[in-house]
Amino acid sequence: MFTDIEGSTRLARMLGDTYRAVLNAHRSVLRAALSDFGGVELLTEGDSFFVAFASADTALAACVEAQRRLDAYDWPRPDAVPKVRMGLHTGRATPIGTEYASAEVHRAARVSAAAHGGQVLCSEATALAVTATYATATHGRGATAAAATLATVDLLDLGAFRLRGFDDDERIFQVVAPGLERDFPRPRTAEAPRHNLPAQHSAFVGRQAEVSELAELISRHRLVSVVGAGGAGKTRLSLAVAEQVIDAYPGGVWTIDAASAAGGLPTALAAALGLRPEPGRPAIETVVEQCAERRMLVILQTCDAAPALTVALAHRLLARCRRLDVLATGRAPLGLPGETVWRIPPMLPADAFALLKERAMAARGGRRGDDDEQLARLAARLEGSPLAIELAATRLRLLPADLLARRLDDPIGALDSDACGEGRHDSLRNNLEWSYRSLGSGAAELLRRLAVFAGPVDLATVDWCGEGALSALSELAEKSLIEVAPGPRYRMSDHVRSYALRRLAAAGDEPAARDRHLAWSLETLKAIAVDVDGQPRTVSLTDLGPYVAEWETALRWVSERGDLRAGLCLAGALNPWWREHGGATAGLGLLAGLYERADEQEQAAELAQAYLIHADLADDPAERDDFLRRAERAARRAADPALLVRALGSRRIRLDEHSEEATENSCRSVIAEAERAGVATESLPAVLALAELFWRRGALTEAADLLGAARQLEAGRPEDRGRRAVDWLLGMVALRRGDLVAAHDHLVVALRSRLRHGFRGAAADAVAAIAARCALGGDAVSATVLFGGAEAARGARRTESFGAFWSEQQTALRVALGDAAFDAAYADGANLGFDRIVALALAVEHPDLEDGAARFAQIAR
Repeated sequence: MFTDIEGSTRLARMLGDTYRAVLNAHRSVLRAALSDFGGVELLTEGDSFFVAFASADTALAACVEAQRRLDAYDWPRPDAVPKVRMGLHTGRATPIGTEYASAEVHRAARVSAAAHGGQVLCSEATALAVTATYATATHGRGATAAAATLATVDLLDLGAFRLRGFDDDERIFQVVAPGLERDFPRPRTAEAPRHNLPAQHSAFVGRQAEVSELAELISRHRLVSVVGAGGAGKTRLSLAVAEQVIDAYPGGVWTIDAASAAGGLPTALAAALGLRPEPGRPAIETVVEQCAERRMLVILQTCDAAPALTVALAHRLLARCRRLDVLATGRAPLGLPGETVWRIPPMLPADAFALLKERAMAARGGRRGDDDEQLARLAARLEGSPLAIELAATRLRLLPADLLARRLDDPIGALDSDACGEGRHDSLRNNLEWSYRSLGSGAAELLRRLAVFAGPVDLATVDWCGEGALSALSELAEKSLIEVAPGPRYRMSDHVRSYALRRLAAAGDEPAARDRHLAWSLETLKAIAVDVDGQPRTVSLTDLGPYVAEWETALRWVSERGDLRAGLCLAGALNPWWREHGGATAGLGLLAGLYERADEQEQAAELAQAYLIHADLADDPAERDDFLRRAERAARRAADPALLVRALGSRRIRLDEHSEEATENSCRSVIAEAERAGVATESLPAVLALAELFWRRGALTEAADLLGAARQLEAGRPEDRGRRAVDWLLGMVALRRGDLVAAHDHLVVALRSRLRHGFRGAAADAVAAIAARCALGGDAVSATVLFGGAEAARGARRTESFGAFWSEQQTALRVALGDAAFDAAYADGANLGFDRIVALALAVEHPDLEDGAARFAQIAR
């Protein structure tokens, strides 16, 4: 026990010579009371006492009695009453001479220093010892004077405090008894912290919706796990949430990291809570005892660093501490009963841009840039990964944002530095290495094999990668290396793919994995191109769309070392997609690799096919003509009549480059050549060109007859069936004839087919034709709106063969409506968007149902 007089210096100055008498009387009262309870006076200095007792109960009883006697003493005057503060602590100490040497002595002194005059404080150790002793004494035969005093005493828990010079927290109790003052200010020492959340070096940007959602989950569930890939921002988010919910936890919010808990997780948590190690007692027991009734939140960070130990700690805390909640972060769930698993999503585009902009400004010395647009494009390439954004911001010291974005096909190569540290968040490679090391052999192998796929895959594709793939896939998904998307589809981020491809190459398995991916690509192409009865299906860009990226990836491999025939097969399938979606540059680059590997004699047919595709994609007339000539020579070497007719037709038939007579002769010669060679279906492009030529001349009957015969040719060409060019041209013929009923029927059939099969540009042509049908039918406003929509949505539309006809109709509409009304309606159409303009075109009323139509009148009657 330590005691001293509060404000003794002030009291001495006020009393003067009288102070000595007051001090001596104070000493006499205390010595009498303390000796009555067996106290041993070890040191008295000035107004302070250092006293030892054999037991905590006698020490506490002595303090109560001493305070009572001090209060009852007849002091010289009211303002001369000494206010004595007392502090008790129970612990082991080594006797040296007439004193004790122990940190516990200093702890007792600090407890006393925290008290106010007239107050008795004790440590938790003393409180526990007194409680245990009192329970035994009052129920036994040997009740003592101390026990009698204790019968009137209560201990008031004031909370945890940090005593000066000590790193742990000390729970302090006030002794409350009759005759003692009760109301005092808070103890004179620093209050124990309510959390150990670290101060952040940088601002927390964005993710407000996620903070709110996660805080709500924590309020309703005792165990919540934030799961996600490395670098996804789990730690920063959990700390942001902790700061928001701290008021809901009077017992505090405490975080420990399994990756840095060298002494064990319970020891780390005990240190965070300010608990002293107890000799011979496991740290977890100390923690559980202290937390048993406290309303508190424990945050377990990086649980995947020590999964078994983390699970054991979380289970013990939740089972023994009924008011305690746990928030865990890691790359995989804990797997405990009652666990709520919350997978952290990528940052929203706006949040990702805001974070990149702020970090980029810091990396540039606090200077704002004028490259917001480039930063937005760069942020979009970083997949909402906070780690990638932080690394990219550092890279912006060296490269401008647009140049860095172009290098992100290989994120690790673009963002990592050879000078980076060894920490798991110092680079993408370190971060992914952390996860990869934890994988079983099957999961690691599947990760490498899936890396050759360009995008998300389905379960059937995963099974294609080998036996036992489902179990391995489950492990990859649990450890956040694969994202499960609706479908279900299984997606690998660009960062993971970049790392896994490096692992694949290092293992020497890349050729086999690439060949397997090529075989899978051919199988998917076959499933799309061939019906169940073995007949070719109509080519549909809608069906091709999900596989384009995969086939282009496979084609890249073929251009280096894969099977050439397989690559040309894929290139042929991709050709209509490239033409429709502006992929000519990518397509030509891939084809160039095939030419270099092909043998002109042995693979002449394959080369002819590749040259034809190249000519289809080429914008330059000279380049196009060169490759058509190459295709013709290769087709002759291969003795392939179909390829030869295709090359001849593409080279000879130029509607806008030759005279009408020359063009007609070319068309007829190609048609005759195809019929002689027994490949009549290859003459369809020539037949369509000749029909268009007849339309231009006004020879509508000849055009209609030719097109009627061409239906069978079109039905035999899967690559052309979806466009329904015959119906479209028949509709154009009907428009010139003024037969709006036939025109409407043909054009709607063509438009629906083109939409269904994904030929957007050709669908825009059909919309323009329906606009002309409306104009000829007298609906000038609808016609103008449709023309505006068709012009705005054309994109990859075919040649402007009917440009003069569209212009003629639009000129007539402008005259009919007036400039202002025409421009307004045209702008309305252009602003509607392609889907809405198509819906409007399909909603145009059939001429048979229009008011005043002959057949409509018959129906009405």
